[in-house]
Amino acid sequence: MPQTRSARKRLRQTEKRTLRNKIYKSRIKTAIRKVRLAIAEDRVEDARLSYREATSLLDKAVVKGILHRNNANRHKSRLAAKINRIEG
Repeated sequence: MPQTRSARKRLRQTEKRTLRNKIYKSRIKTAIRKVRLAIAEDRVEDARLSYREATSLLDKAVVKGILHRNNANRHKSRLAAKINRIEG
């Protein structure tokens, strides 16, 4: 348990940030899952729409510092490649 006032405040801030990050990451994972499900069922149009939503969430997470830029780009690249495979 933190002893100093500043350490207590840092603990409160960390808990708040952790909760916010967890919520955002959960939304991203759900969006990615939707894209993968649409790809698995060969629904190209749904996959494209879900991909657009997922990329938006990933980019926002990068701006907010929740995900690293390369991590988000890797996810977007792999999803796009899968979509292109079922289109072609």
